[in-house]
Amino acid sequence: MVLVDSSAWIEFFGGKDSAPVQSIEELIDRNESLCICGIVLTEVLQGIRSDSAFRKTHDYFEDLVYLPMSQETFHQAAIIYRSLRKRGITVRKSVDCMIAAVAIEFDIPLLHADRDFEPIQKHCGLRVVG
Repeated sequence: MVLVDSSAWIEFFGGKDSAPVQSIEELIDRNESLCICGIVLTEVLQGIRSDSAFRKTHDYFEDLVYLPMSQETFHQAAIIYRSLRKRGITVRKSVDCMIAAVAIEFDIPLLHADRDFEPIQKHCGLRVVG
């Protein structure tokens, strides 16, 4: 099971030839369970311009494992953000801390194309694909 971040999905749906896209394709070929959470769903869907692409993407996501976000998830995200800030590292988007907290909470790796996850991996126990 792998949690796929919106950054990787955007590259996947955009047809980009990148390492995260290749990883998604390999995971699909191996019939691996791909996961999303509410924030990833919102981030991807809000950026889609056409109604037909929106419906297609929404339907695609319906078949994925949906990981819920509890109050503890948000608490953990704040701890991640604060612990990095104490090290002099500021995460640009706090939603990345929330997504990382989901992966940590469910003890699954995160597949992403966003450099903001690197310090979370290095200092907070986030496992990543690749």
